[in-house]
Amino acid sequence: MATVIDGKAVAQTIRSEIADEVRLLSQKYGKVPGLAVVIVGHRKDSQSYVGMKRKACAELGIKSFDVDLPEQISQAELIKQVHELNANTDVHGILVQLPLPKHINEEKVLSEISLEKDVDGFHPLNIGKLAMKGRDPLFLPCTPKAKCSSACLELLHRSGVTIKGKQAVVVGRSNIVGLPASLLLLKADATVTTVHSHTSQPENIIREADIVIAAAGQPKMIKGSWIKPGAAVIDVGTNAVDDPTRKSGYRLVGDVDFEEASKTAGYITPVPGGVGPMTVTMLLKNTLEGAKRYIEQNS
Repeated sequence: MATVIDGKAVAQTIRSEIADEVRLLSQKYGKVPGLAVVIVGHRKDSQSYVGMKRKACAELGIKSFDVDLPEQISQAELIKQVHELNANTDVHGILVQLPLPKHINEEKVLSEISLEKDVDGFHPLNIGKLAMKGRDPLFLPCTPKAKCSSACLELLHRSGVTIKGKQAVVVGRSNIVGLPASLLLLKADATVTTVHSHTSQPENIIREADIVIAAAGQPKMIKGSWIKPGAAVIDVGTNAVDDPTRKSGYRLVGDVDFEEASKTAGYITPVPGGVGPMTVTMLLKNTLEGAKRYIEQNS
């Protein structure tokens, strides 16, 4: 049976480390990290997720800047708000909660965030540096949809899984998970293959993998028979499936058939409770890194 990687426990350990470093910054420089969260409109899922970020900031001593904007705001006005946060020296990280209303170009807005404050890691220059050998992005990508590519590698590292020299397969090639996860694995010296919707016989490719990162958005797509014995499996999928036995009428499952795969894998993350709890934590870690870089350079 596989060792189940407890994302909640790992996230709590990292948060304790962050809190210690925030205290040291405050004692040495009299300053603390600041995270600005920009939210447009009133989507319940976005409001809930932003609330989690604000609560986490308060618990760790990170200052939270809340920018709540109306649904009908113009793109120009939103960009103006971003520029004001770029200029605020108390703000070390800026997150624009996605999705944005349809009349706003998300890529244009994200590209206006200062590279030094792009704690989600989605600025085109950050992604470009991630793709280039010998260049390191200022921040590793964290996604705003409860999935985090940098969290995948953090879970592997903290579980003692060797990445260097291993065969890794990433299932999915989205800009927010699959692509950055593949690039991060390459930087960690894995040999990486990407499986996507046009891949022929994906099961044969996945069976060769020492590390599998599943980010396809297809419930239980990856069967236990597809997993190499002893492989490490990180399941980023979060899919709602009907379950009349639940009060909500549904339950969450991953892209991997957990019951089957856990009999073969060496390590595996559950859904929920695996990658999900890491997302906000990695965002706060990036905010801390941005603050340390700025404060130490300007003190």
